[in-house]
Amino acid sequence: MNKTPDIHIKAEALSKTVALPSGSLTILHDINLTINQGETVAIVGASGSGKSTLLSLLAGLDVPSSGAIQLAGQALHTLSEDERAAVRARQVGFVFQSFLLLPSLTALENITLPAELAGDRQASARGKVLLEQVGLADRAGFYPSQLSGGEQQRVAIARAFITKPAVLFADEPSANLDTVTGRRIEDLLFELNQQQGTTLVLVTHNAELAARCQRHFNMTAGRLTEQQEASHVG
Repeated sequence: MNKTPDIHIKAEALSKTVALPSGSLTILHDINLTINQGETVAIVGASGSGKSTLLSLLAGLDVPSSGAIQLAGQALHTLSEDERAAVRARQVGFVFQSFLLLPSLTALENITLPAELAGDRQASARGKVLLEQVGLADRAGFYPSQLSGGEQQRVAIARAFITKPAVLFADEPSANLDTVTGRRIEDLLFELNQQQGTTLVLVTHNAELAARCQRHFNMTAGRLTEQQEASHVG
């Protein structure tokens, strides 16, 4: 008998409305989405479609106007900002297109910071292993300004994985990179996802990247309109 997969993320009737001087604007309309443990999922849409807003809600960075969100067993919509931050620290990793590295820290220090904040005494050793995995063992002492865009994104990926997150959210992770470097970054995301069994949720406008995921959803004008089976995985 096959085991039912564990649900890592579940959104029910999720909506997001913001107030504007001219009135209210609904960014997301009645989103329903379930993502199982270990899955790779892409949310695809043009700029302004609402996909990054959806990622922010699923990750607990923002709260919905209505609806419910479950993340790794936690009902995010019922938690305070501090409680959501605690869930993110334990369960979530992030990779953004703008890297968001701290300029005053070296590559290794940027990677190890989340683990050190969590009290991991092995943070430095594990950071060095991750640096090796992302091909930057010789860049441990370099500052972000001394690294190329692709190298900075590899540091950001290593930082995201150092806490062994249950879920990794990646928002346009290769958008600011050239084609060859972007492909390497994408390969690295999937490799680490498979090694650690992390649930991977990608937000992208890139159909080719989305097709590498096990499932993908299309977002148009704040609505999740369809689900398509990917042609291949990995």
